[in-house]
Amino acid sequence: MKQENVRLERSINLYSALALVIGTVIGSGIFFKQASVLSYSHSTTLALLAWFFGGILTLTSGLTIAEIGSQMPETGGLYTYMHNLYGKLWGFLSGWMQITVYGPAVIAALGAYLAILLQAFFGFSATYTPYVGVLSVVLISAFNFLSNRFGSALQIITTICKLVPIFAIIIFGLMFGDQNAVGQVLAEQSTTVAGNFGVAILATLFAYDGWILIANMGGEIKNPQRILPLAIVLGLSIVLLIYVFVSYSVFKTMPADMIAHYGENATPHFAEMAFGKLGGKILNIGIIISILGCMNGKVMTMPRIMYAMAKNNELPFSKQLAYLNPTMHTPMVSITVIATIASGMILTVDPDRLTEICIFTVYCFYVMTFFGVFKLRRQDSQAKRPFSVPLYPLTPIVAILGAAFVLVSELFSDLSGVLISLMIVLCGIPIFYYKEKQKK
Repeated sequence: MKQENVRLERSINLYSALALVIGTVIGSGIFFKQASVLSYSHSTTLALLAWFFGGILTLTSGLTIAEIGSQMPETGGLYTYMHNLYGKLWGFLSGWMQITVYGPAVIAALGAYLAILLQAFFGFSATYTPYVGVLSVVLISAFNFLSNRFGSALQIITTICKLVPIFAIIIFGLMFGDQNAVGQVLAEQSTTVAGNFGVAILATLFAYDGWILIANMGGEIKNPQRILPLAIVLGLSIVLLIYVFVSYSVFKTMPADMIAHYGENATPHFAEMAFGKLGGKILNIGIIISILGCMNGKVMTMPRIMYAMAKNNELPFSKQLAYLNPTMHTPMVSITVIATIASGMILTVDPDRLTEICIFTVYCFYVMTFFGVFKLRRQDSQAKRPFSVPLYPLTPIVAILGAAFVLVSELFSDLSGVLISLMIVLCGIPIFYYKEKQKK
């Protein structure tokens, strides 16, 4: 079979798409974020509100992207939207950031954290954890060489498995918790509650991040005009409910000061309180499966950006990067390159820091894409859209304000990271013009 006749396979149904949305959002954050959000907000009431408002801001973003995605059901997600809305350069820069740093760093961070959990669970020497992290990235990437049907099946299985400990936490907290989930206040109260509440919402937004990655698979979704927006809206609604109920159950079981004291270990301590030491082990398995599924979702979706850019001949070695396995219809070379970068990051740098550095520019592209809804409607206000964002124009305005809140917060809290991320984006400009000159 000639390579030019090989196409991505449209085999992802609604259940697989839902599992991708839920699975790529719910990683480790749900198990570890309650204490930090509570510490920022200083009361369980405000903490629950922070999770709720963070979910609403994310849902408005998802609804806005759903309208755009239903009109551009192609592989590439954010890169494709920026390319179609604002031209080649902006599309290239949005993709460049994701494939060179942000995407590999997210995968590397998940691999590194998975290795730490496996080391704690099995007790092998900590000196091996970086290599175990690399091995996990390599194995998941190799698995995604197979047809996306296999990756989708793994995503469904891991999503179901990760929901078991989540529902166990919710059910136990609701039925047996004897604390007041609403109204508890930390002993040490800050005088800048309003400002800290904003930081608490920001912390939840990072826990909700990852939902847009399903859009990278637009060219592989069956009936994407219907399934893509439905998966985003339903998936984010489910995640919002899960996050609020898990936090409520933890607050109902443990005193607020105890949660703050245990910090990231609050939820594992909850599991031991509820189910004994065996419960802690079971929860650890749940977190491992959760991160495994999250990593699989990232490995499935991130290389599709590189593939889409290579198909447009925007990258060095585009012909190789756009290669699809003629049998499995998967972008094997792009998967390999992303996995190689991620593996190198695990061994040499702090991938968590790299993902933090890239947040600013990623949200810059989010804001521009959200404005694209107004741009598309102005171009043809009478067009029949497969999906229309409800409560227009309020919904996209809220999404824009939420993204702007993240940008302003990043400017004040991590100016050096902002400058570094902008430099990374600027490094892509000469490559873009070099490739454009080659085409001419």
